[in-house]
Amino acid sequence: MSHHRDLLSPLRAAVDDYEMIRDGDRVAVGVSGGKDSVALLTLLAQLRRFYPARFSLTAITLDPSFDGEEDYTALAALCERLEVPYVVKRTQLWETVRHEENPCSLCARMRRGTLHRVALEEGCNVVALGHHQDDAAETLLMNLLSGATCECFSPKSYLDRRGITLIRPLIYIKEAELTAFVRREGLPTVKSQCPMDGCTARQDTKELIATLSKTYGDVNHKLTAALKKGHISGW
Repeated sequence: MSHHRDLLSPLRAAVDDYEMIRDGDRVAVGVSGGKDSVALLTLLAQLRRFYPARFSLTAITLDPSFDGEEDYTALAALCERLEVPYVVKRTQLWETVRHEENPCSLCARMRRGTLHRVALEEGCNVVALGHHQDDAAETLLMNLLSGATCECFSPKSYLDRRGITLIRPLIYIKEAELTAFVRREGLPTVKSQCPMDGCTARQDTKELIATLSKTYGDVNHKLTAALKKGHISGW
């Protein structure tokens, strides 16, 4: 349990700083099967036990059907242990995007839309996503270098059209900390079958940050601190 507390503290700080969860919220957690989403679900299930604002959780997995139907029994068992209802939505995402010139961005957009729709169908008004500090730093740098814009995803944002609030409770936590947490707790993960996995612009940015950090120290932390100081993108 002490290990949970190590990460519960920065998770709770993010939830408090941005008022991510209010009394009576019904929170859908997007669980892809990757380490970040599995850690997020586990930590929110712990937070639910003592957080002053009462909230419920539902875990939602979208199966993109890369190579037939994926097996999510290990995730279902985790949800049962955490006492969180679990919904698996089978989709034809990969079939739809596979011949596109830029399948990743279309896939991400369609996945988001489907997740929001399923969350609403399940009666949820908040969707929690597993983006961590490294993701935020990489997104800022990618936007600067490729789009010449100084912006990032927001810790919390409200989607008018859907009536859903998006929250990212892991933004103060490093990817390495989540990896260690998942390994230490023996949490199940489901390897992505995506053929594009690991060969993306994000991977290049991750390597660039690692190189810069050798000279400048913790670049991930510095980039996210800059987001906060400049109140960029709602930080």
